[in-house]
Amino acid sequence: MSGGVDSAVAAARAVEAGHDVVGVHLALSRMPGTLRTGSRGCCTIEDSRDAWRACDVLGIPYYVWDFSERFKEDVVEDFVAEYAAGRTPNPCMRCNERIKFAALLEKALALGFDAVCTGHYAKVIEDADGNRELHRAADWAKDQSYVLGVLTHEQLKHSLFPLADTPSKAEVRAEAERRGLSVANKPDSHDICFIPDGDTRGWLSERIEMADGEILDHEGTVVGTHPGAHAFTVGQRKGLRLGRPAPDGKPRFVLEIRPKDNTVVVGPQELLAVDVLRGIKVSWAGLPIPAAGSGEEFDCMVQVRAHGDPVPARARVEAGADGRPELAVSLVEPLRGVAPGQTMVLYQGTRVLGQATIDSTRSAAWQGAAG
Repeated sequence: MSGGVDSAVAAARAVEAGHDVVGVHLALSRMPGTLRTGSRGCCTIEDSRDAWRACDVLGIPYYVWDFSERFKEDVVEDFVAEYAAGRTPNPCMRCNERIKFAALLEKALALGFDAVCTGHYAKVIEDADGNRELHRAADWAKDQSYVLGVLTHEQLKHSLFPLADTPSKAEVRAEAERRGLSVANKPDSHDICFIPDGDTRGWLSERIEMADGEILDHEGTVVGTHPGAHAFTVGQRKGLRLGRPAPDGKPRFVLEIRPKDNTVVVGPQELLAVDVLRGIKVSWAGLPIPAAGSGEEFDCMVQVRAHGDPVPARARVEAGADGRPELAVSLVEPLRGVAPGQTMVLYQGTRVLGQATIDSTRSAAWQGAAG
């Protein structure tokens, strides 16, 4: 129970379906004075109170489970470490992977519960043999299967998503209103929950030692300086403060971050397009398709952002230098602004096949982006 309208309606539908439901709110921060501002932030005291009110209306028990230390180690510190290494992480993926469907599910199963039920917009379907598959929700505009791409076959056995077939968020809000839930018109949360003011650069500067460095263009010419390479992301345009304009007068974008020598490489927008991705930390959402174990190429769609459009691709599982599996993905249509550290999720139709963390990219137009 996050304290939002989606989890409240999901709980209500689970109760209505005859399940024995217990509402659990996750305490992920030990800052008791933290309050959300409009749609910024989540998992605050205000959200905890809203979750309690929803449980009271539904007549179900309500508990707060403290996962703040686990969240700090597995999500916040991972976020900082990834940026320090010049990568761009997705903390929501890590939270689902290590908190909601790992720490929370482990505790729930140990206490005798059967499943974790959430308000995510995604669908679990059983194949002819009873194996569970993860699919997109009916409302593609609200589909959240991307951030659930880290779920494993075993975790899908214990996952319940009652909003899977809901045609729109408006219907969820209308249902909450009919049920007397006070969160019916509560704004959706956005931004990173532990950086509610949205100032990622300022937040990182307090946790990563920043040092002045050079900004180079794609040909190696120094075009400016920066206060710390870790504060930049691939595809960034604003905040570069370059002292030398581009010869063609067009804006320049961050093409690469090199944390080892503390430099940032910029160039024209067309050089952001990449056509090859290589991923590590591979996992499969459900049983892997046969081609995943054979080393053969297979057709798929690849999505690299929660709200991004999937693009057609060919993928193959290969052995990495350390012997662990890696994903080699060739894009039929190039993508722009893809950064190491982002998650690529593979689909076939509506089915989520699995995911990997992007370790390197290759641009057909420019060979500098090596990850």
